[in-house]
Order: sequence, then C-alpha cells, then structure tokens
Amino acid sequence: MKLVLATRNAHKAREFEPLLAPHEILALPADVRLPPETGDTFAANALDKARAAARATGLPAIADDSGIEAAALGGAPGVRSARFAGEHATDDENLKKLLHEAPAGSALAYVCALAYIDADGGEQLVEGRCTGTLAAEPRGDGGFGYDPAFLPDDIPDGRTMAQLDAAEKGAISHRGRAARALLARLGA
Repeated sequence: MKLVLATRNAHKAREFEPLLAPHEILALPADVRLPPETGDTFAANALDKARAAARATGLPAIADDSGIEAAALGGAPGVRSARFAGEHATDDENLKKLLHEAPAGSALAYVCALAYIDADGGEQLVEGRCTGTLAAEPRGDGGFGYDPAFLPDDIPDGRTMAQLDAAEKGAISHRGRAARALLARLGA
C-alpha cells in the first residue's frame, strides 16, 4: 500500500521508511500545507496532520507527533519537544536546554503517536514508548534531536540512541514500536 507521510522532517522520513515496509512511503507533496501543532497531546497533533494529508492527496496518510518527556520536568518538554528552547530552536539548542534543566540519570521517555487515515477517512491511532535516562553529556552522531543524551533502558551497555545503528534503534525506539503496532492493525 502507498502511504503519504505527513511530515517535512527528513530524519523522520528516513526512520519510518524501513519501519513501515512493505508499504511504500510517499513524500508529502510540496503544495500540501500541514496544520500547526497546537494540540495538547501527541495524538491530537498526529491526527490533525494525517487528516490534512489524506484530504489533500486523496491517499491513505500517516503522521506522527513525537517527543521526549522528562520526569524531573513534570513531563516537559512533551508536545513542545521541537520548540523546547524557543519557537525556532535547533536540535542542539533543545538538547542543551534539557541537559541544563534535568539532572543526569533522571528518567526519560520518548513517545510517538502514529495516526493512519485511510482513503475513506477511517482512522487508526497507535502509540509507542521507549524509556531511558538522561546522560551526563551528549555522545554519538547518529539519530537526531535528543538522541545523543538518551540512554535507552533496552540497551544495557551504556550507549545513547545516537550511538546505535539504524536497526538497533528501530528495534527499540518509540517510532519503531508505534510502526509495528500500526502494521499489526493494518494486518501487514
């Protein structure tokens, strides 16, 4: 099945493509406008984006909203993960703010809400989570976002998400878990 991925984030597109095989992931057409992420939950934002992409293209569409929750910060940055250090903050600025505000070793969770809208408007919503702790300093150059400081509970050797290869990361990540849950729902 062909699925339009409702994102302009090249990192997410690269991660989702192998995770959603055997489905073919199509890039969001340049003329399709996505709604702003104004929802209070990852699920609300994912559904809004998937609905917009499905309406605009007439094809089945998927969208995620994902981020990191720090227990020491009451769950922040949460849905504001991409804008934690400001509206136009870079990944590096967001990571530095998290490292400054949360203590090393504190509990973290990556969360991914993944929405699917079929050609008839039917909806599916799944969530994937990956728990871990905050590293004292960033390590690794793979991944993106908060990956260099995220020590996943599923990897006992002390590597950060940014130090894992793509297959290792996909096997344990919030996006990997959400993608497998969606594939199970779609019968793939």
